[in-house]
Amino acid sequence: MQVPIMAIVAAFGLALLVTPLVKKCAFKIGALDLPDQRKIHKQVMPRLGGLAIYFSFITVVLLTMDFTPQIWALLLGGTLIVVLGFIDDTRRLSPGLKLAGQIVAAAAVIPFGLEVQFLTNPFSDQLITLGFLAAPVTVIWIVSVTNAVNLIDGLDGLAGGTTFISALTLAAVVWIETTTAGIFPGQSEAFVLALILAGAVIGFLHYNFHPAKIFLGDSGSMFLGFSMATLAIMGVAKSATFISVIIPMVILGIPLLDTMFAIVRRYCGRRPIFQPDKEHLHHRLIQMGLSHRQAVLSIYGVNIVLGLSAIVLTLVSPKQAVIFLVILSTSILLAANKIGVAGVGRHSPIVPQTNKQQRS
Repeated sequence: MQVPIMAIVAAFGLALLVTPLVKKCAFKIGALDLPDQRKIHKQVMPRLGGLAIYFSFITVVLLTMDFTPQIWALLLGGTLIVVLGFIDDTRRLSPGLKLAGQIVAAAAVIPFGLEVQFLTNPFSDQLITLGFLAAPVTVIWIVSVTNAVNLIDGLDGLAGGTTFISALTLAAVVWIETTTAGIFPGQSEAFVLALILAGAVIGFLHYNFHPAKIFLGDSGSMFLGFSMATLAIMGVAKSATFISVIIPMVILGIPLLDTMFAIVRRYCGRRPIFQPDKEHLHHRLIQMGLSHRQAVLSIYGVNIVLGLSAIVLTLVSPKQAVIFLVILSTSILLAANKIGVAGVGRHSPIVPQTNKQQRS
């Protein structure tokens, strides 16, 4: 297996060609996102953009890669999550039913051996074997990342661009770890899959960056989150090093942190955890005076910083990594409090739920 330059180009080209067709299909079947007081857009927008990314990614994978158990796990779980998202985009599902579907999709990868089997102790070289906890930890990780990416899909190109940067970062981390071990990076499935996914996403972003012509929809944002969560397990989380557990969290820092702050904010405000508000990072940046495009590009910049941080963590010693993480975490918490996403001392406006909720 070599560096998949042609596969990346093929995924990019397919996404460019397929997205306009998906857009027409969305209008025909009524998979539309209607504007309301919680949303940024002011006109009816087609959903289902994620189908273009899914089709491009799956097609290239089927044509260029060997069918190992991990590949089958990603294909099966990814297909289940896209079907779930498609139903939600067209018929609307209750939060409970959608969560149940996400759990099923996440659990589907476990029989193929795709699971987090151990954690590492930051203060010693000993591994902490998860045993019977491996399956629930894996499901929790995949479902958490799936929902985190879904939650940040609030501005044109935000979820797609975040995933693109995260996929490139993951590929870079896997490159470093495999070459250090004396293995050619192209032999790593996670390395190749991350680059193919990045190619499909950047092709779709041509239509999704502000002003967007089509939205990802739940089918897209959940597929991107699910794919990144499983690729992180394939490429990093199985590594027997202290930092292996931390790196995926840093790579996916923006969606995970935004979700964590939303939960804390709503809990402290004595509001339901699933009650939407307009205090996510992208909302706060716009409220601070940034334009739609400036807010997205600013978050891209933070994603790049976190991506570079993940690469640094791969290169330094465990002790240096701990010091770096303390500095990085402190900086993030101070910035979050300054911007207001943590909701400390603030009362977030509650937004009434509607039957057409798509983004929060």
